[in-house]
Amino acid sequence: MLVRDAMSTVVLTIGPTHTLRQAAALMSARRVGAAVVHDPDAGGIGILTERDILNSVGLGQDPDTEHAHAHTTTDVVFAAPTWTLEEAASAMTHGGFRHLIVLDGGEPAGIVSVRDIIRCWVPARQRVPA
Repeated sequence: MLVRDAMSTVVLTIGPTHTLRQAAALMSARRVGAAVVHDPDAGGIGILTERDILNSVGLGQDPDTEHAHAHTTTDVVFAAPTWTLEEAASAMTHGGFRHLIVLDGGEPAGIVSVRDIIRCWVPARQRVPA
């Protein structure tokens, strides 16, 4: 199975000046665990995850004044839609992260998460007749 079969095509894109509270609200509303941060001044595309927000709050930082750019991962490992799920899982394991931005033609086409991969690998429950 390929990344394109598992990835979410709901890609939340935010700017670098969004506050962490704004980012968290948008992520919550869309029920996603990561946002693509587009910052043309800093070289392009990064990722902000729920863990990044949690770490900031855990340090006592104010989510109303902290901006996405200060917490964005910019050394991103990108996946291709044609990667196998094994390749994606391996990249996540080696990098120690749970989300990969999927690029198609240089543009974000989706995000694949550990949860997406597990859903593909674990068969759906079969209904047991009563």
